[in-house]
Amino acid sequence: MRTLGKKVFFVRSNKTKFGGAENYLSCLSEELSKHKIDYQIINSTLPKFLPSWLRVILFNFSICFFKKKKFYFSLDRVTCPDIYRAGDGVHKVFLSTEKKSKTNLLHPTYIFLEKRCFNKSKCIVANSHMIKQQIIDTYSIQSEKIKIIYNGIKLKEFDYKKSFDKLSKEFTIKKNQPIILYVGSGFKRKGVKEFLQIISKLRTPDIKAFVIGKEKDIDFYINLSQQLHIDNQVIFTGPREDVDDFYAISDIFLLPTHYEPFSNVVLEAMNFENVVFTTRQNGASELLDKRFIMDSPKDNKVVKSIDNLLSNETNLKEEQIKNREKSKLFSIEENLNKTLEVINDYI
Repeated sequence: MRTLGKKVFFVRSNKTKFGGAENYLSCLSEELSKHKIDYQIINSTLPKFLPSWLRVILFNFSICFFKKKKFYFSLDRVTCPDIYRAGDGVHKVFLSTEKKSKTNLLHPTYIFLEKRCFNKSKCIVANSHMIKQQIIDTYSIQSEKIKIIYNGIKLKEFDYKKSFDKLSKEFTIKKNQPIILYVGSGFKRKGVKEFLQIISKLRTPDIKAFVIGKEKDIDFYINLSQQLHIDNQVIFTGPREDVDDFYAISDIFLLPTHYEPFSNVVLEAMNFENVVFTTRQNGASELLDKRFIMDSPKDNKVVKSIDNLLSNETNLKEEQIKNREKSKLFSIEENLNKTLEVINDYI
């Protein structure tokens, strides 16, 4: 483990652990503390009643005004980073995949800050080749300025029986029942509509599907499951603290997302011996074999692939074990080592 000669300030406005970047920073800070590395996290203290676009501008102003000689490793789009980790992807590309209100000032604010953030950084850390290429194509940033460091997770052990016994008290599930899992908030972007449509087309009998995450328009998806006649198969749990138990009992993790720089849940699912299917619009798909990558959220070839796997227990188990072994290459410790190497080059 390489140590640093100067205190590093990690910049992220939100404090919650439920966001991908926030969860990543929480894991990273635990590792930094473990290795007695001098750091500080800077979060926003601005009141929530302010409009979101104004909070973003004021946070940027305060961060840059008080920077002085501090070394900033930013996980937010700010105009004065030393190193910027582009964990949120490229907002301009994201907007091309989503229909967002043109009256919402947050989006032009993000693009204004994003352009300056990419240009002002000494170095940009991208969490996938996909994001690196999008930065180059969108803002003409030189390739040498961008380093790729895949996300890292806490590697965990699990006990299927213990998790099954716990969840079977709450939900109607049977041992050895095929279980397909989705985890993530923001259902529209992350493809819950397509997830439900795929579930409705599967021919494997007795499938149970869990949808875990926060969604303000949850009634739309519940109604859709009823229209697709799969409401007896699909369980919407809302956000859960015990997601690990769901990973532990699931066979297949399905994330037909429309845009994802690098989804941590892909690595987490792999670590719990899930076969993972996701789209090529997810940077984490770079870790998967081609046959598990969907061309788009509406790629119906995945239906046959899932059915074939669930009908062949030997193949299913083989792929599950492969995924667990592969996930061990992407620990948070490995991520920290690579991140510190980059920081040391620029501090």
